[in-house]
Amino acid sequence: MQPSRNLIVWYDSACLLCRREIALLRRLDRAGRITFIDAADPEGSCPLDRAALLARFHAQENGRMLSGAAAFAAMWRAIPLLWPLGQAARLPLVERALEWAYLRFLKVRPRLQGLLR
Repeated sequence: MQPSRNLIVWYDSACLLCRREIALLRRLDRAGRITFIDAADPEGSCPLDRAALLARFHAQENGRMLSGAAAFAAMWRAIPLLWPLGQAARLPLVERALEWAYLRFLKVRPRLQGLLR
């Protein structure tokens, strides 16, 4: 199976942690399969309420909106090096475990951002 070719990712450019992660993923996305959009940019396309986009990670894979761990998995599927991880995340048990971890991460994210400043 081929990596996804039609992926849009919204990220929070005001978040230093998010900017660093997106910078890494841009470098890994050598084929340019992912379109990265700053969710905080008032000029950027915004399919959802901007506050919702900023509160939780979102991606649109082949026209389907995803959030949280599912959005990360879609991004991994778009990058050949990470594609196997993204495919594994389609398994229900793995998807639930990743979502559980993502929800825990959201709770500590503000503290992590503070450490990076």
